[in-house]
Amino acid sequence: MKRQMSAINRTGRKVEIDGYKFDSQREADFYSRYVKNCGLDFDVHPRFDLVKSFALESMKFRKVVYTPDFVVYDKTGNILHVYDVKNGFSVYDLDTGVQLRFKMFAEHYRFPVEVVVPRVHYFRTKIFGITKQHNEPIQKTNLNYTVGDLVD
Repeated sequence: MKRQMSAINRTGRKVEIDGYKFDSQREADFYSRYVKNCGLDFDVHPRFDLVKSFALESMKFRKVVYTPDFVVYDKTGNILHVYDVKNGFSVYDLDTGVQLRFKMFAEHYRFPVEVVVPRVHYFRTKIFGITKQHNEPIQKTNLNYTVGDLVD
């Protein structure tokens, strides 16, 4: 029987740059090439609550959180990008649990998560879970765009 791999089984080596701890070299490279010197404010690994902890009968359920890799803000302090760095866009890179968190984040915070796959001279980005038919990954070389540009 063939065993299905999930994104959770494929972890990279931890990397530290500028006091930030990244989950992989790919994530650290995205930070160094695109986020670090973008000229905008950003957060690395901020935590967002998606579902508060709750009790049901005598059981306690933990809260559900989502921790994107990067959140970049525009000059007025509004969210411009929410990035999650991955190795690719396949089901092996984005299991259903991850995609569900993206949808929950978008519904709760009214902003989509961009999955980014960095390459040497560019990155590809895509929003998962939307109903637009031709939602193919878009190639970018900097952060000077809006999420609306990805679906127009």
